[in-house]
Amino acid sequence: MKSTLLAWFSFLLFAFVLSVPSIEASTEPVLDIQGEELKAGTEYIISSIFWGAGGGDVAATNKTCPDDVIQYSLDLLQGLPVTFSPASSEDDVIRVSTDLNIKFSIKKACDRSSVWKIQKSSNSEVQWLVTTGGEEGNPGCDTFTNWFKIEKGAGILGYKLVYCPEDICPSVGLCRDVGIYFESNRGRILSLSDKLSPFLVLFKKVGPLSSSI
Repeated sequence: MKSTLLAWFSFLLFAFVLSVPSIEASTEPVLDIQGEELKAGTEYIISSIFWGAGGGDVAATNKTCPDDVIQYSLDLLQGLPVTFSPASSEDDVIRVSTDLNIKFSIKKACDRSSVWKIQKSSNSEVQWLVTTGGEEGNPGCDTFTNWFKIEKGAGILGYKLVYCPEDICPSVGLCRDVGIYFESNRGRILSLSDKLSPFLVLFKKVGPLSSSI
């Protein structure tokens, strides 16, 4: 825990010192807690910037074959690693405001795809849930539910996940921050709703001692 806290505070200092107004957000790389650029295909853990009541890594309700995307309620539990795949394959650096696929990195074969997508919710409190079963690549209106973006949080407080496929399929007309909605029987579910605050996150590169499911 102490090493994670130290790495996070170092990241905040690094991000603050290197904040240059002339850099356009669309070209700015997303940084992990070590201050290194996120790379396509590399495994990362997505974690809340907070500890305690608001803490916890991102995982799924089924770790073997992931389905609904959730946040653990305990920050001592390690989440499921993910990889990022930009819509444009010309650059392997993950950049702010870039359309990308997010995929749980799992080793076991599953009938269900581990690519994130949004799915219409039957709950009146939230419009959409973040789940799996999406298609990787092939950007266009046929795959509009599968694309997310990473945007900077308020000030220097990490990043937020956003669903806004305006460049993938302009006719969709849906832009929402990804937030956390609590259901008693399912836990903290990543969701889209006007009523939810953005889920502020940081990214931890999976080390040699970590492994995919």
